[in-house]
Amino acid sequence: MDGGAHSSGVHRWRKRNLSERSGDGARLGGGHTFTNILFHPTSVSLRNISSEVRKLQESAVRMPEINTDDLDDKQVQLLAEMCILIDENDQKTGAESKKNCHLNCNIDKGLLHRAFSVFLFNSEDKLLLQQRSNAKITFPGCYTNTCCSHPLHIASELEELDAIGVRRAASRRLEAELGIPMNQVPPEEMTYLTRIHYKAQSDGVWGEHEIDYILFMQKDIEVDPDPNEIQTHCYVTKGELKEMLKKAKNNELLITPWFRLIAETFLFKWWDNLQNLKQFMDHEKIHRM
Repeated sequence: MDGGAHSSGVHRWRKRNLSERSGDGARLGGGHTFTNILFHPTSVSLRNISSEVRKLQESAVRMPEINTDDLDDKQVQLLAEMCILIDENDQKTGAESKKNCHLNCNIDKGLLHRAFSVFLFNSEDKLLLQQRSNAKITFPGCYTNTCCSHPLHIASELEELDAIGVRRAASRRLEAELGIPMNQVPPEEMTYLTRIHYKAQSDGVWGEHEIDYILFMQKDIEVDPDPNEIQTHCYVTKGELKEMLKKAKNNELLITPWFRLIAETFLFKWWDNLQNLKQFMDHEKIHRM
């Protein structure tokens, strides 16, 4: 067979083969069936996209794998919750798991998330403290303010006007940790004072790096703590808390770093003015601790 006949035969084969595969064939002169689509750019593009995706997956920075076998099962489950990532001006930048937000190796790279600290006082002006359970992954066994946690990356807790999303999260966590019915601690009864930015290591693996919303509330409530969250709780006077802070300096008891920072700077001034907190409300400044 010469070159011309070979070329013509191949051409006829291609036309016939394509028309058999395609339902979009059209009859042409000479009885040939010729497809309207001689090649499929979509399939080529998909192959190219798949190749690019594989390259991105291979080059992406992967979050570290951490062995959690020795940690409390319930607390490990909570590590899957999605926190709100922010920049140093508290502007939302995305979402990341609680686990990845609390790994020192990520914190050292600048990973920062939104948090809150609740200070709840009773009608006798005593502050409700909790001692974190030994099951907690960060700062186990430490005394701290009433409740400390994170708003989640969900619509109701992402709302920023008057920090309503953060206050909703606080109501949710007061019930989860202390068993306080949410109707006793509604968001609208919490006073949002200001924000602090701090960083602290719990151990060689876990730590905190947060912009922390300070929320005050005064009310008599019912408490029924979850022992997986809280080891003990107590109401303290200013004098009793000052004694606890002294003991913490002497390593006689443990206090969380954010609570110590707040207590040593702002807390007693705010505490002296529970009926006139508006003078301390500052929603513009973020205090770098």
